[in-house]
This record gives sequence, C-alpha cells and structure tokens, in this order.
Amino acid sequence: MKKVQSVWLSLGLVALAATSCRFSPLPELAPSGESSDGAIIDAAPAPFELELLAGDIGGPGNLDGAGAAAHFYFPNSVAVDSTSNIYVADTANLTIRKITAAGIVTTLAGSVGASGSTDGTGTAARFGYPSGVAVDGAGNVYVADQYNQTIRKVTAAGVVTTLAGKAGMPGTTDGMGIAARFSFPTGVAVDSAGNVYVADSSNHTIRKVTPTGVVTTLAGTAGMSGSTDGTGSAARFRYPTDVAVDSAGNVYVADRDNSIIRKITTTGVVTTLAGTAGSSVAVDNAGNVYVADVNNSTIRKITAAGVVTTLAGTAGITGSTDGTGAAARFTSPSGVAVDSAGNVYVADKGNHTIRKVTTVGLVTTLAGTAVMSGSTDGTSTAASFYYPTGVAVDSAGNIYVADYLNSTIRKLTLAGIVTTLAGTAGMMNSTDGTGAAARFTLPSGVAVDITGNIYVADTENSTIRKITTAGVVTTLAGTAGMDGSTDGTGAAARFYFPKDVAVDDDGNVYVADSANYTIRKVTAAGVVTTLAGTAGMVGSIDGTGAAARFNDSNSVAVDSAGIVYVADTANHTIRKVTTTGVVTTLAGTAALYGSTDGTGAAARFRYPTGVEVDGAGNVYVADSGNSTIRKITAAGVTTTIAGMAGTTGIVLGTTPGFGFLTSLAVIGDSLVINDTNAILLLRHGALQ
Repeated sequence: MKKVQSVWLSLGLVALAATSCRFSPLPELAPSGESSDGAIIDAAPAPFELELLAGDIGGPGNLDGAGAAAHFYFPNSVAVDSTSNIYVADTANLTIRKITAAGIVTTLAGSVGASGSTDGTGTAARFGYPSGVAVDGAGNVYVADQYNQTIRKVTAAGVVTTLAGKAGMPGTTDGMGIAARFSFPTGVAVDSAGNVYVADSSNHTIRKVTPTGVVTTLAGTAGMSGSTDGTGSAARFRYPTDVAVDSAGNVYVADRDNSIIRKITTTGVVTTLAGTAGSSVAVDNAGNVYVADVNNSTIRKITAAGVVTTLAGTAGITGSTDGTGAAARFTSPSGVAVDSAGNVYVADKGNHTIRKVTTVGLVTTLAGTAVMSGSTDGTSTAASFYYPTGVAVDSAGNIYVADYLNSTIRKLTLAGIVTTLAGTAGMMNSTDGTGAAARFTLPSGVAVDITGNIYVADTENSTIRKITTAGVVTTLAGTAGMDGSTDGTGAAARFYFPKDVAVDDDGNVYVADSANYTIRKVTAAGVVTTLAGTAGMVGSIDGTGAAARFNDSNSVAVDSAGIVYVADTANHTIRKVTTTGVVTTLAGTAALYGSTDGTGAAARFRYPTGVEVDGAGNVYVADSGNSTIRKITAAGVTTTIAGMAGTTGIVLGTTPGFGFLTSLAVIGDSLVINDTNAILLLRHGALQ
C-alpha cells in the first residue's frame, strides 16, 4: 500500500484546459539526442509557440468560472448544503471551492499552490492538503486539513480558523483545541448539533469534535488496526478515509484498507454494514449510504438493510462519460455528497471534475473539464496516453514516451503518429520479450542512446530495462520486486523506485534512484555503482560521492562531457554531478521554493520534475509546481522561458500555459514537453 500511495502522491498535479487545438507536422529539425548537440534555444524568452503533438489537453487547473470553464486539481471531497451549494476540497490546489446551484465556481478560501496553516480570510488563509469537507446548517464548512494534522472551520464569509489540532504536530491525544492531536485526518462529517466526526486515518480511529473544539475518540484505538466490530475502543479500523452522519446521529465509515463500510451508533457500537471497497461515503434522509468505490471507478448504493447496488459506472472501466447507470464512466472517484432530493455529487478526482448523479443514475458533469486518458495508437489527437511521465528524442527526431499508468513505452514520429513500442496497456509485470509480449510496471523515465537503444526506469519493478531498435526488451540491471541499494552487476544490483534515466555517448546510463536518494551509474555491461549520495540518507548537502545528499530526485540529464544534471525535486533545486561524483547546486536553494528568476542560489523553483541539457550546456527545467519551463545557463542564470507561475492549464499558441509538467527533451531548437496526457512542442520563433 505504501508503494501505491507514493506513486499517486508523486503524480502530484496534472494537465488542463483548451477544448480545441490544432496539429501541424513538424518541419525538418536539427538532429537531437537525449543530450542534444543541435541548435540552441536563444536566451530571449520570446517568441515561442506551444503546439500539441499528440494526446489530449483536458484536465486540471485552478480557474473559477461557470461549468466547464472552471477547473479543479485532484478534487478529493464534496459537501452540499440545504440550498444546493457544493463545497469542494480542491486538494492539489490547496483551496476550498464553492459551486452554486447554477454551476458558478468560486474559491472560498486558500491560495492556489501556497501551502501552510495560516488562519485568515479568503486567499489569506493557507491549507496543507485539504482532503475532506463537510458543511453545517449555517453554511460553515469543516475541513480535514490532512498534512497539517488539523480540523479547520471556514465560515460562509470565508473566515478560516483552526478548530482542533496543531499544525505539524501529529499524534493521538484527546483534548481541547490545539491540545488535541490527529494523524493524517482525511474525512469529516457534521451533525445537526454541530459535532464534527473525523476519519483519523493513520490512527485507525473515528474522532468526535464538539462545537467548542473538545476532541474525543468515538471508536477504535490509536495504533491498533484491524476489522473487529465492537463498542468504542474495542472496535478496529484500518485506514478509514471518510465518514458520514445521518439524522439520527449514526456515523458511517469508509474503512478503506478493510474494503468495508462500517456503522457506528450513537452509543459507539461498531458493526459492518457492507463489504464494499470505498474511499468516501454519504448518507441520505432515508438512511441509504452512497459510496465512491474508487478502485472500481463506480458509485455504489447501500440500503438501510445492507443491500448493495451499483448506481453509476462500470467496475474496472475508467473514463469521463456522462450517461445513465452502467453507461457512465468515472476515474478514481474519491468523494460523495447527497442533497435532500437524493442527488449524489461526486468528486471525480482522476478527471478533475465534479459530477452529479440523479436518483435514477443519470450522470452529468457539473463543473470542470475531464482528462481523456487512454492507450489508443493513432495520429495526433486520435492518440491517447495515461499519465505519461518520461520523454526522450532520438537522432531522427522520434519521440519516446514512458506511458506511466499504461505501463508501456510509446513512440511518436515527426508526422505525429503514435505507436506502442513495448508492453501492453494495463498489463503490469516485469517480463522480458519483444514488443507487446514485454511487461513493465509503471515506468517513469526513458532515454535513448546514439545507436537508438532505449533505456527505461521501470519504477515499480525497481529495475533498469533496455529496448533494442528491434523492440527486444531485456533487464539491464536490478531484479523485479527486489528493492534495495546494492551495487553490483546485472540482476545482483538493487534499486529503489528509480524515476529517470539518461545515457551518455559511451552507453553509460545514469539513474535517479529516487527512494534511495542517490544517483547511480550503469555501464553498458550492466555494472552498477553509486555515483553520488548515500542510500536512505536524505538531505541537500553538496559534496563528493557518498557525502552528498539529495531529496526525491525525479530526473537526470547528461551532457557531452559526462556531467549529470539532477532535478532534486523535494529540495526545489537543480544539482550538478561531475564524472568524479562532485555534487554542487547549480540553481535554487534547498527548502526555499518559489518562482524567482536569478543567478545560482537566488533562483527559486517549486518541485522541479524534469531536466534536460543542450549542446551549449544550457539546462531546461520542467518546473512542475510552477507550471513553467525554466532555462539555466552554464553560468547558473535562471530565466522563465514559458508559462506563468500560479496559472495551471494547457494553453496552446504564443502565450503558452502548462498543466502538470513531468519531463522534457531538446529537439533541434525546440522542446518536447510531457504534460500529463499530452505531448507538446514548444517551438522557438526561428522555426516560424
């Protein structure tokens, strides 16, 4: 489970807006490899034009507006008041949003991309991963502020206060206000008396908070997981994620890791209502319970008698289709709420939309624009991807894509034709073989050498794979399913969630071994050594070899001299590693994030996830948290060449906008950009 959680969290953000686009074939471009030595992008930031090469550009963002004009970013929970206003925990935007009955979306509290725990009004308030919301009869909204370990209250006027818990102080303590402690609370519900119930996920308990902030444990025992029915502390839960409360005061629990729905009476007696996996629950006036069955991508209904039916969606089939019953499609629905008329509202997390399901199962999209993920081969917009995370370019201009959630490696030609080079969509494993017979498990990064061989960071298998020009897949280093940090040859070596690879002219492969916090080197013969960092030792120290420290390095690039550049994601910096393992910080300052242009340590980045270098030593950065493309000269001068910090969404044309940037590659004097479910080309003015 920890592996799966870490994978989804690393996805973090994703790609947004534009309902129409155009495609034009690429002109002949200067040859370019993973370390390009073709033409160089000029220092001037304009003119640029952003074009769609292949895929879809719907998805996440932070725009207020009406209906499809609004955008969300991994909405995790919804609540509805007596006048049909809907409140949304817009998790990755770090905001609380409001949708009126007419579909008008506004931001009630918080500031996009600005994490913190500040109490205040509207945009002055700060949240740290708000994951659950509930609303009382007076229009006050209660928030499970997960990463702050607190329960927050937002008035109808947008005034935010902390009701219980203390930011940054996890624990299990009952008490009043800031004396109480929670451990990653994920869901909240509120009864007619103003009592707030909390799914205190990592404590495996259900907590109760009175209107004055007094916290008690209603059911379960902190640190004791299980599935036992019983009264109060005798009951056991396993990572409960959401709660709902009916008019009689009974509490319903989505007991996630037990894949069951539980019921707690007013006297604290816990029983198992139904064995249905779900991440969120809501209850109507008749006592029917509605479940966001996240892993099945369906909305389920459980009657008071415990009868389970599927209200909308089809198990195992994801998408964003509006329709009735089984014809509708959801993608990782994570939050549900129900109004007095029995309409169910869904935070369709994977689609970045808010959906409505009527009592007869008719599904419509109330707000937001869906991401159209898929695995279709084809030309331009006819092709589809599923969270592609890595991109590389060969000397002929062919683009290779690590199609992460499809567990495949895709190829995109200069004419925009997408084919699947290796692996089969949805079939995860670690099988060596040719083409569709090969298997990967959530590959994150790709690189291509001067002879056309492709190297893959097969992340969940913790291996480095090689694909020949004939499509034959072999495992170059590591053993599938065997995490570790061992140096050695071939299968004897161990990696721990490698996120990216780069290859030099001699065929040496460099690996961002993210969970080991190290940079590894693999020779053409499969001999693995640790170039910099020490396994398990996180930090941001410059130094030589094992003395250096990194923090969740997500990307690597290598220049013609063998210098390795690292997107040190959680440190918000770009690092440089010499051939002898000497590590320095090229740009940014560890732990200080932002979007400032400047020289060296004066520059600021926010979770950079991709890095590439051209023949002149200019480094290009996919600054994911800022949704911008940055350039760092060899002298360490950082500028922003495309996108605008704080504005999330793909916008094609001469004023580019980006969604979730994961990686990039140099192609001639332009950049190929991997932005969620779309492959984009940032074309420089010289080609216009």
